[in-house]
Amino acid sequence: MKAADTALRERAGRSAGGGGATARPETRGGVVDGDPRLVALRERVAEVAGELRAHALAIDADPDGAALPAGSAAVALIRAAALPAERRTAPEPPEVLGDYRGTCLERVVATLELARGDAGALLGAPGPALAGIVVDALGSPAQRDLFHARVADGRTRTFFAMTEPAHGSDATSLESRLERTPGGFALSGRKRYIGNAARAGIGVVFARTGRSPLTIRAVLVERPAGGWQGRRLDTLGLRGAWLSEIAFDGHPVSEDQLLGQHLPVSRRGLWGALQTFNNVRIQVGAMAVGTALAMLDRVGELAPGAPGGEVLRARAEAARELAYRAAAEVDRDPDARAMPAMAKLTGSRLPVAVAHWAAAVLGPGGLPADPLLEKWSRDAYGFEFMEGTGNMQRLHIADGHVRSTGHRPAGGDA
Repeated sequence: MKAADTALRERAGRSAGGGGATARPETRGGVVDGDPRLVALRERVAEVAGELRAHALAIDADPDGAALPAGSAAVALIRAAALPAERRTAPEPPEVLGDYRGTCLERVVATLELARGDAGALLGAPGPALAGIVVDALGSPAQRDLFHARVADGRTRTFFAMTEPAHGSDATSLESRLERTPGGFALSGRKRYIGNAARAGIGVVFARTGRSPLTIRAVLVERPAGGWQGRRLDTLGLRGAWLSEIAFDGHPVSEDQLLGQHLPVSRRGLWGALQTFNNVRIQVGAMAVGTALAMLDRVGELAPGAPGGEVLRARAEAARELAYRAAAEVDRDPDARAMPAMAKLTGSRLPVAVAHWAAAVLGPGGLPADPLLEKWSRDAYGFEFMEGTGNMQRLHIADGHVRSTGHRPAGGDA
């Protein structure tokens, strides 16, 4: 563990070296490497990421009881990095964030390095997370104030509830419903595979008031409240994320809990969900790349110069640059679809490939003999299912191509 933490802290400025432990991908002339401010952010976050790794195994072994310390620098960084610039009132941690503006690119830079510490610990940490992106996109000033005041304590977790048992994350097919009542609405339905939902204090739930896509709405819900319950699902990997199932049975919702009331009908619930997915897909891809890099570093310590490591590290370097470029694209155009899907599709494959390589390089019993590598080899498979599987990403890429070029395949409707 000490060697892994040392490698995490000392990666700056070191070359790939055939997959050795000292490697850190250095993409010269890339989106980040050409900006000293972003390079500094990346290196500072890498220092803090060691804190996630120090607690990674405990959280994986006991996700119900273990957690990052509430007052840790890592928790403060994760919370602050998810806030828009105008909402970061707390001074911590200025030495890490520097001139941080909260762009998608900056978040991806931070996310990738934090996941290189440990993605499971990152996903289970308190903070605005995905729900914060939706609230900032769709919420009124009062709703944004309420949400960010709730998470300001550094202990409150949040959740983003779209996925359902029968339809996955297909927003247009969701069955959760909002039914009009004398006092507002009643929320009913079931959500599954929702990170932190069974223990979160506040979150966003997507449901519909009618049959058309325009009736899909985002609702801000808080705990404690009646009419809903949740449980943690037992998972093989990314156990710190506390994937949960939650059920609503007439949960009361007031008018002021509906996000986007001040917006045109066409830019309310579904529009906010799609923009969130564009952002989050890149974040998931970045977490996958960070996990792959952590595994490459670890195998390099145990088997320096192992054959095949150099090729995998080059793939990881390319995937990292793709995530950066996709994030820069979303900062220019929040409705961009193709690049985020490419970043997620490319990134999610990497840790699985590295896990297979690690098992071959280290031989029988090699992964179980190293608890971190064994954990990351389980985590590696989770990224494929977060925010759309690979086939869904291929559809988004094709759709983005059609939108940008107007070209439809012969004999198809795309």
